[in-house]
Amino acid sequence: MYRVGVTVGQILVFLLFFAIWEGIVDFFRIKPVILPPPSRIAEVMWEQRALLLTNTWPTFVAISLGFIYAVVTGFVIAVGIAYSRIVRELTYPFLVTAQILPKIAFAPLFLIWFGFGLTPKIVIAALIAFFPVVINTAKGLSSVDTELLQYMDSLGASGWEKFTKISLPWAMPYFFAALKISITLAIVGAVVGEFVAAGEGLGYIINASNISLDTELMFAAIVAMSLLGIVLFLVIVAAERLFVNGVEENGGVQATM
Repeated sequence: MYRVGVTVGQILVFLLFFAIWEGIVDFFRIKPVILPPPSRIAEVMWEQRALLLTNTWPTFVAISLGFIYAVVTGFVIAVGIAYSRIVRELTYPFLVTAQILPKIAFAPLFLIWFGFGLTPKIVIAALIAFFPVVINTAKGLSSVDTELLQYMDSLGASGWEKFTKISLPWAMPYFFAALKISITLAIVGAVVGEFVAAGEGLGYIINASNISLDTELMFAAIVAMSLLGIVLFLVIVAAERLFVNGVEENGGVQATM
């Protein structure tokens, strides 16, 4: 019952926000080219639904592939950082430096290197989404209770058994926290890639609409992008509930042979 009440409250907050937006535009008679009202944006989304749906797919592909690459490579490097002092000391300064660099500014360079199309979008999305996976996962793997590991040693467990039964379940909350951050960053990266290196996608629609001063279509594409991001974020949340809550319901990490 509490969950239903929270959901209703969240919906009401969104409705209140859009109602205030609509009222401000109407009261101050703001021109649609500056700020269209939500009702008009909804109309444009329906009128241009074919265009928006067609361009949602390439954006979804770029986000998904960039996110997957970031998660896989980030997880592998995180394991190396957590279990190897040499890997940690050699790679950590480089990773921090790479994170500080403004990767968005490299987007035009990626266009030169990888051409015009899907690849630069994937690269930018992966690079931007990569860092949280590495840091959070490494932190989770490194924070395992040493008493559990010692107990597994007393049972004669192998390194793989300690990793799969203790370290990995222990790190899952950290890992999924990183995924929720990374999916939002992957969306940013894919959109930036579509600004400079694509002829399709919601980012391309936003950029083209901005150039032509079609503010209504631009907002419609932004809303479509937001809805896509919400769906992807909820997928991560659902996966977290399935895996993390499933482990907790089964008694947490398994220190049995």
